[in-house]
Amino acid sequence: MKKQKRLLDVLVISDVHLGTYGCHAKELLHYLKGVKPKIVVLNGDIIDIWQFSKSYWPNSHMKVIKHLFNWMGKGIKTYYVTGNHDEMLRRFEGLKMGSLQIVNKVVLILPDGKKAWIFHGDVFDVTMQHSKWLARLGAVGYDTLILINRLFNFFSEKIFNKGKLSLSKKIKESVKSAVSFINNFEKTSADIGISNKFDYVICGHIHHPEIREISNDEGRIVYLNSGDWVENLSALEFVNGEWSIFRFDDTHKAEMILETEEEEENITVNQLFDTMLQEFNMMRQ
Repeated sequence: MKKQKRLLDVLVISDVHLGTYGCHAKELLHYLKGVKPKIVVLNGDIIDIWQFSKSYWPNSHMKVIKHLFNWMGKGIKTYYVTGNHDEMLRRFEGLKMGSLQIVNKVVLILPDGKKAWIFHGDVFDVTMQHSKWLARLGAVGYDTLILINRLFNFFSEKIFNKGKLSLSKKIKESVKSAVSFINNFEKTSADIGISNKFDYVICGHIHHPEIREISNDEGRIVYLNSGDWVENLSALEFVNGEWSIFRFDDTHKAEMILETEEEEENITVNQLFDTMLQEFNMMRQ
């Protein structure tokens, strides 16, 4: 029996990092197949152009791209908000093709009349502003840590019957400077949102899913972060006037295992671009 899809007014996902070993594309595809959004916001770092490799583009990553294009072909309004790992797309800001629009930021008027200011968030990253080479090096190190983490969890679960552990989360939580950066990032975003009279400010970038109210002397705002599909496997959903964080958990994993998965195969870069071109042409018709 086909599972009924959940209806969403707005779906926000970010930091998928397609094209990297740390990306959980299969889990994301399983999630996308289970929802039916009216508006989709791809809030940056969907394709990791920084670390894009000609030799690594699994079929599961392609399936995510095709699923998103399928939504666009059905007229689902989609905003691609550029991030730092896909900053190459910023030169196409303002481009509209069918239901797809490429933007650096967007303000959504929600069904309840409230305004949500959405942007990736790397503009507030000091490392991004002054030392891009260091940020790129850190991205490679982060991806390597994710691979080590997967190997660690394999032995932890299969051999020692222990639970999973996120090494990168532990490092972030234990390093005061990292915690301070996250707090400052959230406060800076909220302060600007409050000064512009927005009801919500929505970011990605820091891989830290969150919904919380932040206030200052000028007022208050709800800060949201969609998290990522590398560590947290999370998204933001807006339904019936309320925001919530979706988290891919063991229940969803069990559902995914029951699905029939075809054998994984790598797809060449030329095949990727050919497929994307075909999808764009179909959207233009």
